[in-house]
Amino acid sequence: MSRIITTALPAHGHASPLLAISADLAARGHEVVFLGGSRFAAAAERAGVRFAALPAEADWDDRDLDASFPGRADLPPGPSRIAFDVQHVFLDPIPYQHRALLGLLEEFGADVVIADAFVQGALPLALSRPRAERPALIGVGISPSMLPSVDTAPFGPGVPPLPGEEGRARMRELREEADRRGEPLQRYAEKVFSELGVRLPEGPRGRVQVAVPDVFLQLTVPGFEYPRSDAPASYRLIGALPGNVGEDRPLPDWWDEVTDGGRPVVVVTQGTLANDDLGELVAPTVSALADRDVLVVATTARPDGPRALAELLGGSLPGNVRAAGYVPFDRLLPYADVLVSNGGYGGVQTALRYGVPLVVAGASEDKPEVAARVQWAGVGLDLRTGRPAPEAVGRAVEQVLAEGRFRERARALGAEFAEYRPFDTIAELVETLGRSVG
Repeated sequence: MSRIITTALPAHGHASPLLAISADLAARGHEVVFLGGSRFAAAAERAGVRFAALPAEADWDDRDLDASFPGRADLPPGPSRIAFDVQHVFLDPIPYQHRALLGLLEEFGADVVIADAFVQGALPLALSRPRAERPALIGVGISPSMLPSVDTAPFGPGVPPLPGEEGRARMRELREEADRRGEPLQRYAEKVFSELGVRLPEGPRGRVQVAVPDVFLQLTVPGFEYPRSDAPASYRLIGALPGNVGEDRPLPDWWDEVTDGGRPVVVVTQGTLANDDLGELVAPTVSALADRDVLVVATTARPDGPRALAELLGGSLPGNVRAAGYVPFDRLLPYADVLVSNGGYGGVQTALRYGVPLVVAGASEDKPEVAARVQWAGVGLDLRTGRPAPEAVGRAVEQVLAEGRFRERARALGAEFAEYRPFDTIAELVETLGRSVG
């Protein structure tokens, strides 16, 4: 059995998949330590693994980034805030992440380090020592792939691959423009790594994050990720991790309405984090479908969500709407005909695992990229905004329900996801790489 360190940024969407990987490896008999944010200590204990806390300088709270990073709230959403986040949220913690890993390695002596791709403090492990003198490093892509390619537009704005020679030329222009805009941050990143005594390989950081680890595992399937003819050999698509299957939570008292099949079921969610303002997507969806012959299930992911939603709508919910703080997706999605989502990567891929087509409205973080992949894969529609008008949501839901091609493609992707066994793949890699330590 191997000794393994897993590590993730102190954010729910990053820690959850790495903790799931940790739990599976521990259940197979490996000794696992999870290095993460202090608020995930209890989750690590539930996963059956030892917990080690990131230092305070690298331990922020994704539920309130503005409080964690003074000055962020003064910046409008857009390029200036993105640049702020790259520098302060992702780059500045690198030395502290790295030193924490070195300290843990000194004490624990791991054979393998499995790192969320955004924990760039793991990269100097591979950049500073020959393979025989260090643990194996496995990177994990928990968001849409950021790997730059001649076959793709730059990551961020949600531009899918453009066809033909004209399309390739346009994508090249977009990449060059993005490289120019990102030059100051690239120089800043090089300085951060230089101060740790390592030199970043040539090329954009998106490629470095993938090419430096011994193996990079992207948590998706080929049908939901843009093909890249120039991807490094270490880059592998291994399928999506299963959700929290079989969660022991009580089902709402209106559950029979979901399962009886009397009318189409439309599920709407803003995910577990971007749900402070249910007026962004949940309320417009409920309003748009109030007079349609569908059952709308609004999963708000907050205990006061049903009450807050009713208040937004004037005090009560339409008769065809059922709202809940939380309903396990593995129980709900098998009955869904459409998922209306703000584009969370995990939630969207969970829907596709169940063959559910989507309508996506996402404007922050990586959500435009998720939404673009939904439309590119033919499994739904991208509304290209984070706050759609009710009329736009209504038209999109009607189209997805009426045109069987979306359901057909979603089911095909569901079958593709079912072919993959990501936990087995990771375990086999750990056993192979762990044995190869010098």
